[in-house]
Amino acid sequence: MSNILNYIWLVPLFPLIGFLINGLGRNFLSKTLVSFIACGALLASFVVSVYFFISVKEGNHELVKLFDFISVGKLSIPFEFQIDALSSLFLLIITGVGFLIHLYSTAYMHEESNAHYARYFAYLNLFVFSMLLLVLGGNYVIMFIGWEGVGLCSYLLIGYWFKNTDYNNAAKKAFIMNRIGDLGFLLAVFWIIQQFGSVSFGEVFANAESKSTAVLTGITLLLFIGATGKSAQIPLYTWLPDAMAGPTPVSALIHAATMVTAGIYMIARSNILYTLAPTTQSVVAVIGLATAIFAATIAIKQNDIKKVLAYSTVSQLGYMFLGLGVGAYTGAVFHVMTHAFFKALLFLGAGSVIHAMHHEQDIRNMGGLRKKLPITHLTFLLGCIAIAGIPPFSGFFSKDEILAAAYEASPVYWIVGVAGAMMTAFYMFRLYATTFLGNFRGTKEQEHHLHESPWAMTVPLIVLAILAVIGGFVGIPKVFAENAHSLEHFLSPIFTQSEELVKKDHALSHSTEYMLMGVSVALALIAILYAVNRYSKKPELQDAEGFGKVLANKWYVDEIYDAIISKPLKAISIFFNNVIEKSGIDGFVNGIGEGVQYASRQLRLLQSGQVGSYILLMVLGMIILMVVQFFIK
Repeated sequence: MSNILNYIWLVPLFPLIGFLINGLGRNFLSKTLVSFIACGALLASFVVSVYFFISVKEGNHELVKLFDFISVGKLSIPFEFQIDALSSLFLLIITGVGFLIHLYSTAYMHEESNAHYARYFAYLNLFVFSMLLLVLGGNYVIMFIGWEGVGLCSYLLIGYWFKNTDYNNAAKKAFIMNRIGDLGFLLAVFWIIQQFGSVSFGEVFANAESKSTAVLTGITLLLFIGATGKSAQIPLYTWLPDAMAGPTPVSALIHAATMVTAGIYMIARSNILYTLAPTTQSVVAVIGLATAIFAATIAIKQNDIKKVLAYSTVSQLGYMFLGLGVGAYTGAVFHVMTHAFFKALLFLGAGSVIHAMHHEQDIRNMGGLRKKLPITHLTFLLGCIAIAGIPPFSGFFSKDEILAAAYEASPVYWIVGVAGAMMTAFYMFRLYATTFLGNFRGTKEQEHHLHESPWAMTVPLIVLAILAVIGGFVGIPKVFAENAHSLEHFLSPIFTQSEELVKKDHALSHSTEYMLMGVSVALALIAILYAVNRYSKKPELQDAEGFGKVLANKWYVDEIYDAIISKPLKAISIFFNNVIEKSGIDGFVNGIGEGVQYASRQLRLLQSGQVGSYILLMVLGMIILMVVQFFIK
């Protein structure tokens, strides 16, 4: 084993130490020291991650066993880390983007009191630690520990401002909906143990072909249920838009570098199981595509700057699942990477706008911010172009790789996918035009205080903007240049077995690929031009009407869930509380207590203190004893 890889535990250790120091010292550490510890921990993890990434690129990849974790009978589950191409790539995304978000937070959260400021960064460090544990885990149990950790941290950070009841409800919603998905994951882990006698990836994947398709389909469907919760897919997606209750940098961390990418990573890691379960793959593709198009329709009519980006994330995650479902594992992971760049950029850009507008989030009250916020404006524009899939920005390469694979699987997938991509371009530039172009529509006081954000916020924006522009060049498709897809070459050891199991009869011709790209880009450009022309001149300032109202109200899915799930469960809980609990169980228990009290009160009357009464009772007792003895004989 390479001596270098023995120290992989350093990567998650740094943020764990940062969490402990800031968490325990929150009442006496200064903001400067808290910032240094939290950001320093992430920077150290990033530097070490780069070192390991280079080592993996040179051909080193190992399963590092740290200690025995669970040992029951024949089952042995070690605490082990898997360091290979897939995990090392995710380490860079998590620690790199995570560090930029930490740095941004030092300015964005500066108004918080010292204790709450330290609490925020402690949670942020713990969030990153949990995600690192998830992607480094060498078996499903260690992955599940990290999986639960990010769920806990999302709850803590979404409800960070815990004095606001609505924010607490949003945090609880995220926690509970993720628990639903986590049950599926947990059942899958138990099934894997029953079938394989192990949860280690190497042993499970090596023996996967010996198992029946039905078993693998069941296991992968349960794992996918877990993924729908973490990565916000139909029907467990409604928690993610509500997660905007947390501070904006938290939204960026959840949407770009941690939480929501967990489901994508888990399926990509389990690619062999999914390749051997074609039925599950079809389910993944259909659910992903349905989520992509459904969320895009909702984003079109949202007026909260963060809600537009939230539904955009749900939609983009749908494209990643579409890629996984059609076997384009590299394309899905590629889109995770590019999406991390431009979505973190867009959320942090939105945070810069909100910061300048004194916590205003309604884009109808903005407009004309281009001149007042030049850096935020330019970087946000670059992010919008990237997510719209315009070449040569990063989103173009990753999105079109998924769409090309979707076309190979079914032209219907491609048609629906392109429609979603066109809507993406439309709603993102509706957001851009309404926010930055035209005339300012806020108050005079807001206009007077408009200013660009401090360097701690603009530097991360600039770095992410550069990555959003050039990040796609690691995955140049073969149609442009042979062997130019360096990411595909890097990840090939992870996906080679799956690719060998699925032999494609034919690849797309270059002319077909050019046609698909051309149509996709042309439709996106049409949507962009229309949105900019329409909303820079006459933005929508009134509430939506007709079908637009349905989209603005998110297809009333929350209301439907409330009517068919929340209210019946609440009615059942009230029934159990009032009838079964209070009248039944409590009535029985309290009745016994009250009966004993009543009996004792009556018996107390016998203690009168009068000698004559005691003699009478003694005589009566003797008579009763004699009668009983007579009958016994």
